Amino acid sequence: MDKTFRRHSFGAGQHRHRNIPTTATSHPNDPIPSEPKDIRLLKVSPQMRAKFNSMNSPRSSGESLSVATDETTDSEAPSTPPTEPADLNEVTDKLDELPIHSPNPSKKRRASTTLATNSDDIRKLLGDGKGTTFLQKYCCGDGCCMVEALPAPAGQPQHVFVDQPDNDAYRFLRLNIGSLTLDTELTKIVDPPEQKMSFSGLRRQSIDEKFPDELKHEHNREAVDMFPPTYMKPHPPYSIFNAPVYGARELTKPGAEKRTFHFDLDVTDYPEEGGVDFKVGGAVGVCPPNDPYVVEDIMDQLGIPRFQRDKPVRMHTPGGRWPTIWGDEQSRTLVTTRREILTWTVDIASAPPTKPMFRLLADHATAPNEKKILTFLASAQGQAAFCDLRTGPHITLQQLLHAFPSSKPPLEHLCGALNQLMPRFYSLSNDPHVSSAREGLAGRRLIETAVTIHETPSFTGEQRTGVGSGFLERIAKKFVAAEDKAQHDAASSGSPAPVPGVAGRRLNLQVPMFRGLMANPLSKEFVSDGPMVLIGAGVGMAPFRGFILNRLKNANCANKIWLIQGIRDSMLDEIYQGELGVHEKEIKKVVQSRGMQTKSPAAAAEGAAPEPPVDPAKDEGAVDNPDDHLPSRTTDAKSQAKVAKYVQDEVRLQADIVWFVANAVDGRIFVCGSTKGMGEGVESALLDVAMDKGGLDLETAKAFWEGKRGAGQFIAETW
Repeated sequence: MDKTFRRHSFGAGQHRHRNIPTTATSHPNDPIPSEPKDIRLLKVSPQMRAKFNSMNSPRSSGESLSVATDETTDSEAPSTPPTEPADLNEVTDKLDELPIHSPNPSKKRRASTTLATNSDDIRKLLGDGKGTTFLQKYCCGDGCCMVEALPAPAGQPQHVFVDQPDNDAYRFLRLNIGSLTLDTELTKIVDPPEQKMSFSGLRRQSIDEKFPDELKHEHNREAVDMFPPTYMKPHPPYSIFNAPVYGARELTKPGAEKRTFHFDLDVTDYPEEGGVDFKVGGAVGVCPPNDPYVVEDIMDQLGIPRFQRDKPVRMHTPGGRWPTIWGDEQSRTLVTTRREILTWTVDIASAPPTKPMFRLLADHATAPNEKKILTFLASAQGQAAFCDLRTGPHITLQQLLHAFPSSKPPLEHLCGALNQLMPRFYSLSNDPHVSSAREGLAGRRLIETAVTIHETPSFTGEQRTGVGSGFLERIAKKFVAAEDKAQHDAASSGSPAPVPGVAGRRLNLQVPMFRGLMANPLSKEFVSDGPMVLIGAGVGMAPFRGFILNRLKNANCANKIWLIQGIRDSMLDEIYQGELGVHEKEIKKVVQSRGMQTKSPAAAAEGAAPEPPVDPAKDEGAVDNPDDHLPSRTTDAKSQAKVAKYVQDEVRLQADIVWFVANAVDGRIFVCGSTKGMGEGVESALLDVAMDKGGLDLETAKAFWEGKRGAGQFIAETW
């Protein structure tokens, strides 16, 4: 999944207290933090530590952890500058999750309730501008988008309303243009974007004399699709490193709602960078190219002749950082190609369209109806329709060019309306020093990461994937297909089974990346001893795998680890199952929102029966409904085996452990996963734990956890 890490404040939003239940692992009336004694804890024997020192592959090449027999020194590394703020697609994500109070507590609630799907709904909610504070971050509430709106259609014969384009791409926009006519007067039309580059011809002799570095960089289509241009320096003076893919496999099973892939990347030849090294809990930056098919289609729509697409040209920029990522702001003269620019330097798929983009498309549209609609979207009268586009279905440049086919702006002008294509950050799912000690690597050094594929509906009727996750999925599928073919060919011919990974590595697949965030809080606050509670959902569990593997090899108190992992369905979605050591079941509690619940550590030790199924309509990590209470005081055996529907429910059920670790001098509580639902729900549950276990009021509980955050004992990294 493409990540932009965020941090939350306990002071944000409203909190409605939910009492933590009385169970074997949750005693609300006992404020004294003490280490749980009825839970079987992980212990590392000398024999086990010896095995980890030799360290066979923890299933990174398809094998299980060598010790998994159960059936079921921190440097002040400089941080890479953060990515650009997330786009307004988050608006609808958050609006969809706003809970509604139900007067009937017994009535089964839906997984989520949509309060607003367009600008009209937002205006109704906000009224005169004094409405919901949360929504005011995205809309002022004064109805300004309707101040100069067009009147309702009068139906008079002299008015000829604009004919809307008849194609699937336009229909997917779901535009409401009201009574727009070709004669409608439009005001406050935004200015077109500034042109931030220009092209000029280039002779081969000029490359040899003026751009000697370009002699090492190929500009043909195959090379451009694989290797980023040399001028893209994510953290100057260091360039992007193309890491060979040493291994790739799918972690989820067929039928899972979100596919997740594991990657082994070979960083043996990664250059030295001022003493900074890969660390457990760190996040690497991946610089993905845009989808080659989409790039080709955009050039087709723009009418760029095929002979020009891969022809080296001289590009001039008047100033700024572009086309570098975080380079100095200055004018530049570079050698590039049109395909290279669209592949590596501009974001053609992630950011929603802007008004200057619509103005640019309008200026170059030859069809009168298309020109009028595009100008309308860039005007004051089209503000409401523009807001609907920004907060509605995901819109890409490719779709806009198909929706308004008569608009073909020059690439030099189009780049001025597009954002820089930024890196995507992915947490390491291993301890690099542990993985690099695996048997059979012959001195190679590997880092590992897990990536969940992000999908949204497309105007083609298919799902479109995120730029970063889609690129990595294409890499993984090629690797897995090569491995499967080698296995099939060997079985058909009666040959010995091939060595895992060899066939995939022959493809020479590579991932452009850089060391990235080795000083982010997950990495910076991890310690090799002391008790830890690890709380994650989905792919947010990935960095915790590295934490646990590090403890298994190095720690003197590796037994004080508790992992709470949220998934949708343990048969399909549970990643890294069976890869956390021989006592995985004792340290891990899996909370699934569909199917049968697994037993908690305490219930497993007591031999309790499996927990009953939960409501399949709910989704993993959904925000708790304040009226959907668990009973606050229960002591009978049946009630002690509570069902935890979501991660935050399990946090309340394991309140004793959470309270013990939070108050331990060297304790750490880590939270990693999606902000929507899981991150907010877990922080609400932690407030409940502090209020019930510590007898604190809400404000004091917030101050308690903020103090733990400041001391590096509570670390929440969500996206």
